[in-house]
Amino acid sequence: MLNRKYLEEWDKEYFWHPFTQMKVYREEENIIVERGEGVYVYDIYGRKFLDGVSSLWCNVHGHNHPKLNKALKEQVDKIAHFTTLGASNVPAVVFAKNLVDITPPKLTKVFYSEDGAEAMEIAIKIAYHYWHNKGEKQRTKFVTLSEAYHGDTIGSVSVGGISIFHEKYRPLLFDVYKMPSPYLEAVKKVGREKALEYDTTKLLIEEVEEFIFKNHQEIAGFVLEAGVQGAAGILPFPKGYMKEIRRICDEYNILMIVDEVATGFGRSGSMFACQKEGVEPDIMALGKGITGGYLPLAATLVTEEIFNEFLGEFGEAKHFYHGHTYTGNPLACSVAIANLEVFEEEQTLKKLQPKIKLLTQKLSQMWELKHVGDVRQYGFMAGIELVKDKKTGEPFPYGERTGFKVAKMMIEKGIWVRPLGDVMVVMPPLAIKESELEFFLDTLKECIKQLEE
Repeated sequence: MLNRKYLEEWDKEYFWHPFTQMKVYREEENIIVERGEGVYVYDIYGRKFLDGVSSLWCNVHGHNHPKLNKALKEQVDKIAHFTTLGASNVPAVVFAKNLVDITPPKLTKVFYSEDGAEAMEIAIKIAYHYWHNKGEKQRTKFVTLSEAYHGDTIGSVSVGGISIFHEKYRPLLFDVYKMPSPYLEAVKKVGREKALEYDTTKLLIEEVEEFIFKNHQEIAGFVLEAGVQGAAGILPFPKGYMKEIRRICDEYNILMIVDEVATGFGRSGSMFACQKEGVEPDIMALGKGITGGYLPLAATLVTEEIFNEFLGEFGEAKHFYHGHTYTGNPLACSVAIANLEVFEEEQTLKKLQPKIKLLTQKLSQMWELKHVGDVRQYGFMAGIELVKDKKTGEPFPYGERTGFKVAKMMIEKGIWVRPLGDVMVVMPPLAIKESELEFFLDTLKECIKQLEE
C-alpha cells in the first residue's frame, strides 16, 4: 500500500483538478477516496462519507453494485476495447437497441461518445451538418438559454450561458442567439411563488416565439436542458415550457436539441425528463447516469429523418465526419446494459417516488433559515441558495466561498457535497434510503444554520 503522506503530497503537486482553484486546494486538507460501498465512499484513512452529489450527479444505484461489477468483470475477460470506426462490438450493438427502446419513439439512431459535453458537441455538429446536407446552408445559428450549461468543449461552451464559466473563452466561440433563463425571467416577471406555473410559461413564450418568427430561416436548432438548468443552481423550467418550445420548433421547422445529460436515467423522477411533458426532441444527449456512474459513456440520439440526410454514395461525402477512439467502448456499454437491468429488477423509479416527496417535505423547512434565499427542486435534485440578506437577496461576496464553508462543515459530519457557488446542491444516488436522506438534509440544515452564528 502506498504511503498516505506520499499520496497527499503527489495529489497537490501533480494532479490539476477540474473546476478547482489549485492555490486554495493545495492549502487545504482534502479527501482522497479509496473505495465505495452503497451511497458511501471511504478515504485513505478509512473515514466514511455519504456521497451527497452522486460523484458529480452520475451515480445511480450506489457504489460497488454487484450486478454492475459482474458485468464489467465478465466483459473485461472477453475484450476491453476495439474501434467502432467501420466495425462494431456486441455490447455497443445491444445497448444501442436498449436506448432506442426506452427513449422517445422518434429517436431511432444512437451515436456514442464518452461524456455529456461530447454528446452535446456531436448534437450541435449533427444539426449544422443536417441542414448543410439538405441544401439549407443559411441555417447556421442556434438558439440557447441564458444560464445554460452544456459542457466544456468549445461547441458546448458556445451554446452555454454561465458567464463565470464561459466568458473568458468568448473570442474562441461561435455566436448564438440567447433567450432569457426561464426560471430567472419568471421570477423577475411574476415572483417566485408563481414562477413555475403554466400561465407563466404562456407569458414567457410570447417573447421566444416572436424572436423565432423573425429569425427562423437561419436557425438550425433550439438547444436547452431538459426541464431544469442544473449547473446554474437547479433552476426549474415553468410547467409546459419544454412543450411550448417543441410546438414552436415544429411550427418553424427548427431542430429541438435537448440536453438530458444531468436529468436522464431517473434523476427527474422519470427515466427521462422530456417524457414528463410528452416531449419528443429531434436530438437528445445522454451521459452521467448512463452507466450507473461507473464508466465514461455518452450518447447522442437522433430521428430517422436526420440520420437519412447523411446517407449517400461514398463520393458524395455526406457522412458524419466525427468520432472518438473509445466510441462505443464495450466495457462501458456492458455496464450500461446492466444499469438498465438494475433499474427494472430493483424498481428504482417506483422506489424513488416517496424519496422525492420526502425531499420536498424536508426542503420546505429550509425556508426558515436566515441565510436561505431560495429553495428549488426538480425531481430528485435540489438547490438551496445561500444569501447574505434574505430580505434584499444580497449575495455573499464571491471570494468568501460561503457555499464551500458549509460543504466543509458537512464533511466534518460525514457527508461530501460540492456546491455550485453559494447554492448547496442536493443530489444523492437514487438508491439512497429514506433514513439516509433525512440524515443528509437534517445535517445540511444544521450546517447552514451555523452561518447565523
